[in-house]
Amino acid sequence: MRDPLIESNTQANRRSFIKRGLTAAGTASLAGGLLANNVALFGREDDDDDSSGSLTRGDAAMLRFAAAAEILETDFWVQYNELGGIPDNEVPGGSGNPIYTAKLQNLDSDFDQYIHDNTDDEITHFTFLNAYLESKGAGPVNLERFRTLPGSTATGSSGKLRLTNLMQLTLDTSWWTRYRSGSNNPDLDPNFKFPQAVPDLSKGQFTAIPRSDADLSPDAHIQAIANTAAFHMPTIEQGGNSLYPAMAQRATSVQVLRILVSIGPTETMHFQTWSDKAGNAVSSPLAPLTDPTNGLVFPNLNAPPFGGPRFQTNLIMPEPCPFLSRKLPRVSIIRPTKTQGIAMAVVNFLTSMGLFLGQSEEFFDVLRDLAEDADAARRET
Repeated sequence: MRDPLIESNTQANRRSFIKRGLTAAGTASLAGGLLANNVALFGREDDDDDSSGSLTRGDAAMLRFAAAAEILETDFWVQYNELGGIPDNEVPGGSGNPIYTAKLQNLDSDFDQYIHDNTDDEITHFTFLNAYLESKGAGPVNLERFRTLPGSTATGSSGKLRLTNLMQLTLDTSWWTRYRSGSNNPDLDPNFKFPQAVPDLSKGQFTAIPRSDADLSPDAHIQAIANTAAFHMPTIEQGGNSLYPAMAQRATSVQVLRILVSIGPTETMHFQTWSDKAGNAVSSPLAPLTDPTNGLVFPNLNAPPFGGPRFQTNLIMPEPCPFLSRKLPRVSIIRPTKTQGIAMAVVNFLTSMGLFLGQSEEFFDVLRDLAEDADAARRET
């Protein structure tokens, strides 16, 4: 299957496509955001704290990309909540899967509550961002036309169509060693290869939810699925961890800056929470664990050939590392936070993990267009 993110299309062709595609029936709200409010989008917002004024083109583009990212996050968190969280009026959908939930709770007894609360957070993020865009005369992001992917049929799932695919994930778990490194920072060392925490997860396609009731046994198989979820969750959240401070450096409006630096830290809270839970999947007594159906191995990271400060499972605070220049002292920071190309990097990151397998070429065109607009944003003076 060809990857529309890699294929070369000219920017003009993509813009032309977006303008044609988003004016189709059923996409009026997104089309309105991109096409109908030119005066508002090109205007300059006052730097006060009220809801008057308009957005610069760049500020609107960054908030629109953030809203799209939060919609996609919400979609897969809802899937987790339906099967392993707490479905209720706050986060509706599904009825829970007791076996899957129990395997997640092997990692932490409050796992279902954390899933619920994380899902609720993401819902509020995209809802707020869209409402703010509208308050400034800019259209909200609407990806509902791309809700075409089948989800899990296991007991507890709502059976609704999805935007994201949790059943064929390839995970880069190098964030584990990146945040434990005191010597390297991807902003200063873009070619340095941080070791994978769970090497097998980067070598195949694995499900993070039971695809059907057939996945509920054998015991080691469903535990491996829960462990995959436990690593997918922080893998996703460390991306948002970097996205918001990277975009904030380009904000023109103080109010938009305030939004970005206020939502961003909640992604960091999510990341640290899920980093801690992932650690329980790769430490005794649950690890080492081998999935008997596919050979996926979750090693004990506290034991040889792992172990040491790069892999130790209870180290969840960012180790101090070089920042800005090696002439300056090391400091504990979010990494990376370079702003150039950050939105497209997020699109490529999510795509490479298999989160969008099965999506249409139109979906990738829209997502790439949103990313290009966000990356083109410049702080105006």
